[in-house]
Amino acid sequence: MNFSDAKNEIVRLLSRVNSKDLPRLIDWMKNSDEVDDGLFDNQKVILQSISEDLRACLPLEAVLSSESLAIQKTQQNPQPTLHVDAFLYDEDTVDTLCEEGKMSRNYCLNCGTHRTAPLEFISHSFSILELQFLFQHVLPDLTGRLVVDVGSRLGAVLYGGYLYSSAVQLVGVEISAEFVRLQNMAVEKYGFSDRIQVIHGDISTQDSLLQNADVLIMNNVFEYFLQPNDQIKAWYFIVHNFHKKGALLVTVPSLQEALSSHQGGINLSKWVEELPLDYNVYLWKDGDPDAFKNIHLYRVL
Repeated sequence: MNFSDAKNEIVRLLSRVNSKDLPRLIDWMKNSDEVDDGLFDNQKVILQSISEDLRACLPLEAVLSSESLAIQKTQQNPQPTLHVDAFLYDEDTVDTLCEEGKMSRNYCLNCGTHRTAPLEFISHSFSILELQFLFQHVLPDLTGRLVVDVGSRLGAVLYGGYLYSSAVQLVGVEISAEFVRLQNMAVEKYGFSDRIQVIHGDISTQDSLLQNADVLIMNNVFEYFLQPNDQIKAWYFIVHNFHKKGALLVTVPSLQEALSSHQGGINLSKWVEELPLDYNVYLWKDGDPDAFKNIHLYRVL
């Protein structure tokens, strides 16, 4: 049943409800957990299972000791910051860890006092809800399309694309051998190898891949992992090679923010145009439109 037919069915149903019960029914539809429970999402269950598998293989902060630059930059943030991988830890999991004393949402302003302030959380991965938003509401039908994820890390985009889209191939490019190993482990365990490939390498060596990509996804890939000069070199390489007319680019944060400190000679208006997104979509009761607003979509000119 398509959207129009479903809407008409709901309107017909509501027209038959006793007027005194109608407000209660509408409130139930908006606020009851029973509605979400009835909308069973097997793909989400699979993603949660992958997340649990990966959590068991990583330290709590999901940052490897080899990621020294990312660790250093996180520590240099003006506000105390903790990396909490959004694919591994949803809000309920974070709450549980806080209750168990394994994680905290706050830090002490003065030791020995009760004065605290909230920690800043950052993530280098999409959450499961963000993956649903990305593949069900941001991107069009991907049948026959090649999707490339730059800095695929734990592989969240690849798994989400496999489960929520018809992309013919999903390729992750990841420079860390350990993260490549973890992704390949998940790909093999869950039978995703027919459409997912993980390349161990630097995106700046993947000119042919970029030239053939229909969709390029970049989630906070350079700021914490490359020195400023290397960041701008990587951006120039991507602009030079990702130029298929009509191809789509997804970034977190926006290109303007990502390039604000070193835009140099990159003329965004000659490369891409930003496409409007509707952030007010319903993604279960846990969905928070504000959480999606860092996701930006562009089309190559």
